[in-house]
Amino acid sequence: MQQRTALRFVASAAGTVVLLSGAGLTVQASAETASRPAATSTVLDTRAVTAWIERNAHRLGTVDPGAPLGDLEPLRRSVGNASIVGLGEPQHGLREVTALKHRTLRYLVERMGFRSIAWEDDWTLGLEIDRYIRTGEGDIDALLRRTSGAWANRDTADALDWLRDFNKGRKKSDQVRFVGVEYYTTWLPAYDIVDSHVAKAAPSLVPELRRHMKWLRPTKPDAWAHAGWYMHEVKDKKPYVEHARDLYEMVERLPHRPGDRAYSLAVHAAKQIRSFYLNYYIPRETSYAFRDARAAENLRWWRGYHHGKVVYWAATPHTAVAPGMRLVSPEQGEMAFASVGSYLRRWFGDGYRSIGFTFDHGTIAGESGTVEMPPPRQGWVERPFGQATRFDQLLMDLRVDAPAPVRQWLRSPITTRGIATETPDLPYDSYATGGTVRQWFDVVVHRQAVTPARPL
Repeated sequence: MQQRTALRFVASAAGTVVLLSGAGLTVQASAETASRPAATSTVLDTRAVTAWIERNAHRLGTVDPGAPLGDLEPLRRSVGNASIVGLGEPQHGLREVTALKHRTLRYLVERMGFRSIAWEDDWTLGLEIDRYIRTGEGDIDALLRRTSGAWANRDTADALDWLRDFNKGRKKSDQVRFVGVEYYTTWLPAYDIVDSHVAKAAPSLVPELRRHMKWLRPTKPDAWAHAGWYMHEVKDKKPYVEHARDLYEMVERLPHRPGDRAYSLAVHAAKQIRSFYLNYYIPRETSYAFRDARAAENLRWWRGYHHGKVVYWAATPHTAVAPGMRLVSPEQGEMAFASVGSYLRRWFGDGYRSIGFTFDHGTIAGESGTVEMPPPRQGWVERPFGQATRFDQLLMDLRVDAPAPVRQWLRSPITTRGIATETPDLPYDSYATGGTVRQWFDVVVHRQAVTPARPL
């Protein structure tokens, strides 16, 4: 949709082209290429790394989401007692990567008792997807088309349909729940939750509530139209930000008892409204840091609200444990922020596990058709996995014992694929860095060849 195209460079960050385009310290493209991290293969013995991978990796027999899960049994030890597991993808819209994430989700749900999936998309849309997987109410294709585009494919729909089928006939307390952790298209359910709770908890505050809602409550036909209007047509955003802030503070001050879930939900909804209006007001260079900080807070809120173990499904720049994440591309310059995963590791320690999904080569969906993606550049983290050619796909725990050359590789600066679809003719000019291999990932799931996800 045109609204989404117009919003993509600030708002959405969830579509294939948009994924990493939220904020930046803008630098000239030529300078980006010149400052690109040098290949480390001249220093590190990547042959030793590949040999270590071939000795210690677990072969995954298939990418079929419905296949038996025995080949994923090593995950039990790798995940251990963690209560949150991040599943990070290098690029949205890859069929085999989505299928491997789907299989991993199945294992965590069926074999390890995970009962929530936190998703890189809007919280209010997530309320409808949650209803779909718990009751079957709604049309999953229509719901996915309302995302920014990242998840509008058959392979993602299959994963959510599996969750719906898993939930059938289960007690509500044993069903898997779905929650969006983003705010960039906050829609009417958030306003309804706040409205209802204030009217019930503090009727005397309803006039003040109405004054704020007169400014804030959307009147456009859909969430994307409202976001586009606020972003592009509203010249003076300060009054909206002030009303959103005051609304949040009013809700936060409402009387409540410890453990009051209705109060907690209303405060969260008000915070989403505040985040939405702030997102398009703050300087562009800070918006990506703002976004990941809010997503981390939203996930932590859900963990406390729901209490079950959580799978976090998102792009690698969000799930990786990277407090110094840097994304570089000729089109967008440099973007620096602390990832969601870095917050989760700080708050939950070993209770958070980061699983990075990588690939070696294949085809991806570009804006004007499929695009060939060559093997990774020398020195990129995917390179030694791609050289382990006896595996079509593998699972590797990076915490196993390793010889000195491998330990050096694990401690070396990480470089990996960036915004692949942004400049497909320059596949090595977009990359992510900032941190070390071992810092970013506890486990890597690698696929050699990839193809685009099937369209809805």
